[in-house]
Amino acid sequence: MLKVSHIVKEYAKHRALDDVSLEVEKGTIFGLLGPNGAGKTSLIRIINQITGPDAGEVFFNGEKLNQSHINKIGYLPEERGLYKKMEIGEQMLYLAQLKGLSRADATNRIKYWFEKMEMQNWWKKKVEDLSKGMQQKVQFVATILHEPELIILDEPFTGFDPVNAEVIKNEILELNQKGATIIFSTHRMESVEELCDHIALINKSHKILDGSVKSIKNAYRNNTFRVGLTREFDTSTLKTFEIISSKKEEESENFTIKLKDGFSTNDVLQELLPQTGIIYLEEVIPSINEIFIEKVKQLN
Repeated sequence: MLKVSHIVKEYAKHRALDDVSLEVEKGTIFGLLGPNGAGKTSLIRIINQITGPDAGEVFFNGEKLNQSHINKIGYLPEERGLYKKMEIGEQMLYLAQLKGLSRADATNRIKYWFEKMEMQNWWKKKVEDLSKGMQQKVQFVATILHEPELIILDEPFTGFDPVNAEVIKNEILELNQKGATIIFSTHRMESVEELCDHIALINKSHKILDGSVKSIKNAYRNNTFRVGLTREFDTSTLKTFEIISSKKEEESENFTIKLKDGFSTNDVLQELLPQTGIIYLEEVIPSINEIFIEKVKQLN
């Protein structure tokens, strides 16, 4: 659906994006990750045609990005943009009509979403009268009212308590299941693991990681395992693995181990079974958060 090709963006003497390319497949949830100041927001603004690139091109459904695509995109910015003193119902109508809906269609869709999100009595309220989390709900509804093909969510969970964060997460998944493509930018790595099919990591204006969540996690596997044992064993003659850490509990000895080169988990089992009972043996696959931290540290 979206192809970003060799984008460069500079502000004064600062290069915010340096030869960044990526592709977002139709119907996926794509995680756009990076530390503060990495260049994520600059890229999102280019996709939304708020600013233009200094070099490179963006393609939407195979066409070079142009004004006709604006109504096919929904954008929830990290810096919220609601009118604080305007009644919420009228504000929703105004924003929906800017995206090409008739007043009648906009009214019907607003009523549907207000009921779905338990906002029925908010029509006459003003944004300034709402809590931060309630304002977030309004902003989210404004983003998806016109049923965009591409939804860009920049830190969508900011301000939400855990219950409402779960509500929004489920709505994101439902929108995706109905065919929407979603670009999801966040610092909440647990949300990335739950929601995203594919991620790209930007750091210091460069893309440094790009791939499916599954393939990236598999690429960072390092033969580390957790093993739970029923009793102590002789650690002085280990051949198949080394112990990284250990923890003793009432009924078990728990270890994090790393296989030595050339050995498998079957070899570990054969070494341990004559000495102790094995409760569990499971691989430690690094989380996206751990991979994120490692990649960023490598370049700092």
